[in-house]
Amino acid sequence: MASLGIIKVFFPALVAFIVGIFLTPALSAFLYKNEMWKKHSVRVAVDGKEAAISQSIHKDEERKVPRMGGVVIWLSASITAILFWLLGEFFPGSILEKLDFVSRNQTWIPLFTLLAGSLIGLIDDYLETKGEGDHIAGGLSLKKRLFAVSAISLASALWFYFKLDVHSITIPLRGPVDISWAFIVLFLIVTIAIYSGGVIDGIDGLSGGIFAAIFSAYAGIAYFQDQVNLAAFCAAIVGGLLAFLWFNIPPARFFMSETGIMGLTITLTVVAFMTDTLGGGNGLIVLPIIALPLLIASGSSLIQVLSKRFRGKKIFLVAPIHHHFQALGWPGYKVTMRFWVVGVIFALLGLVLALAG
Repeated sequence: MASLGIIKVFFPALVAFIVGIFLTPALSAFLYKNEMWKKHSVRVAVDGKEAAISQSIHKDEERKVPRMGGVVIWLSASITAILFWLLGEFFPGSILEKLDFVSRNQTWIPLFTLLAGSLIGLIDDYLETKGEGDHIAGGLSLKKRLFAVSAISLASALWFYFKLDVHSITIPLRGPVDISWAFIVLFLIVTIAIYSGGVIDGIDGLSGGIFAAIFSAYAGIAYFQDQVNLAAFCAAIVGGLLAFLWFNIPPARFFMSETGIMGLTITLTVVAFMTDTLGGGNGLIVLPIIALPLLIASGSSLIQVLSKRFRGKKIFLVAPIHHHFQALGWPGYKVTMRFWVVGVIFALLGLVLALAG
């Protein structure tokens, strides 16, 4: 049975990777044919001054690199989930049925958030490539994107609270602590915090490698908590991420953009809560460790904004922090690979702490 569980986790990752590799040529051809790249860039920083350093780093327009690469991730993971479900339906009683990882209690919510967030992100990307929408450079305004993220998060939190009867979080050395309706508020706060880490999608290959490490860690946590279906789902996302990363390493064929970031970050929050009291584990408390690169990226941007507003000067040459290193003269590939190393280390640390707790 243990070997079947391992196969059930690793096989979806392999299938999702293969699906993603085969999807990409058609998607790439479509994106380039329809010129799905950013038409306008923001030339000023949040304080209204010219963003000269940022302009020198961001040259997406000259490269003509399409957005919407995140489609490879969520579509390959979703196709894999549907494929395994269909095989289980058509071949009941066989090993194929046992490999089906789509289940109401473990994968319905993360699959919903992955699709819902990714589709809304896709709308934002489309508007951005057409130079339309509420934002100065095209796309949905930050307010509308935050509203969409909050709406999906709220729906998920309510499902946890009322359908799954989850209203507690695990505290190390103490166990589950009932926080009543504050669970819903906490769910929203964590979602927004993780979503803000999406600013890490700024250098070729960076976000793909970081998210692959994060979801791999949660696949391990879920597996050792006997949430095998959830582990298989996380593994399918990793497979999609690796397929995306194959084409996103420098020079990138396309960027992940909002259709990847929104779905992945909301789903990551859901997975963290599912591996907490619901799975009898510590999935939430280790989230800041496993997802540390995301929090560092968004935190550096917040620190930069506050410093410029209250101190009148910058702390970093440019934010988020990965662009600061670029501004210092580091090649993009060096920043990416060092962030990958940091991401893997903290993903492993979080995995160890979750299992030890």
